[in-house]
Amino acid sequence: MKIGVLALQGAVAEHIRSLESAGAEAVAIKWPHELDDLDGLVIPGGESTTIGKLMRRYNFIEAIRQFSAQQKPIFGTCAGLIVLAQHIESNHGTEEPHLALMDIRVRRNAFGRQRESFETDLQVKGIESPVRAVFIRAPLIEAVGEEVDVICEANGEMVAARQGHLLVCSFHPELTEDSRMHHYFVQMTAQSLQTKASR
Repeated sequence: MKIGVLALQGAVAEHIRSLESAGAEAVAIKWPHELDDLDGLVIPGGESTTIGKLMRRYNFIEAIRQFSAQQKPIFGTCAGLIVLAQHIESNHGTEEPHLALMDIRVRRNAFGRQRESFETDLQVKGIESPVRAVFIRAPLIEAVGEEVDVICEANGEMVAARQGHLLVCSFHPELTEDSRMHHYFVQMTAQSLQTKASR
């Protein structure tokens, strides 16, 4: 099993470490053709507008949409959640480049600015004990479509969700020693491979 981490911005090395801890082969992805060899993809945090512009500049938007069309799992964390969302609440007044793959509406920087960052323990559906979550200028899931399963909340707000082969969370699971969110994604990828093999 080979999972890529989109290496345009964000904590790429930390995601690779967490994926390897969860039992996957993990590689940094810098060019669209490298997606062809992958079984799954992580889109890390960073600045969502910048990531969107870089995805467009390096022709990743259509390439990742085609990757998703093959039902290959994608995991977006923090800014990665934003670029996967169909709808983004933005103060810019203009539509920023994004993938628009997941039926969710998100609000950027919903938990405040950098100085209002925090850590907490959260219960995630499918994971037995609470997961340590790091929130840094985190987005919020404001609404979800019928096919979206909310798997984690913080103070009654939606912060992680799954829609088929798509997984997102508002927080940064790669910034802790707890790799269970990555293990969750690795299991999703393994199940996807098993489903394809049985066809």
